Amino acid sequence: MFPLRRAKPSGRLPRKGCWPTIAILTVFVFPVFSFSLSAQSSTSPEYRAKARFLATFPNFIDWPESAFASPQSSILVCVRGDFVFGTALAEFTRRLFVHGRALEVRWVRKDEDMRPCHVVFVSRSEAKRYTKLLQILEGASVLTVGETPDFLAAGGAVAFSVDREAIQFEVNLVHAHKSHLRISSHLLALARRVVTSDEAAKG
Repeated sequence: MFPLRRAKPSGRLPRKGCWPTIAILTVFVFPVFSFSLSAQSSTSPEYRAKARFLATFPNFIDWPESAFASPQSSILVCVRGDFVFGTALAEFTRRLFVHGRALEVRWVRKDEDMRPCHVVFVSRSEAKRYTKLLQILEGASVLTVGETPDFLAAGGAVAFSVDREAIQFEVNLVHAHKSHLRISSHLLALARRVVTSDEAAKG
């Protein structure tokens, strides 16, 4: 298991201990994965790569203290939709601590059960329900992550994309800020695209 350490949200260079985590992210953003784009197997390389990203993202997110019931509360990483990860997501988060908190994976079966989560991955199986799901999360400090091109436009914060069989991600800072989240500049530097308030206004 790779050690994860907290990255500063400022524009300064990360602390020495953060370089392994940034290196991990860089490895997953730019290499070529040999997988079929139509593959939906829970053990496919595509979803193992996405599971690694989801296990790493919390290291670069600052949640308000009000998002946690206590200093010992876990960071909840939840999945809504098809069971596409198999056991990969649970494997990558097992015994992993970020910001001094354990990561806990949940598969959410009811829409209202998403609100206590800190990260919610919305499977492409729920694409027709984006509006409803994201409305339920309005006002909650939840990092929403999707995997289709229209997820950001629907109100999501992060969306996976595939370019030449490489997993990448895009970020909508406007939606992240509405959820009271701060995303490290070190993570934003690795994003394929970052939507800011200026860009959103033009769109």
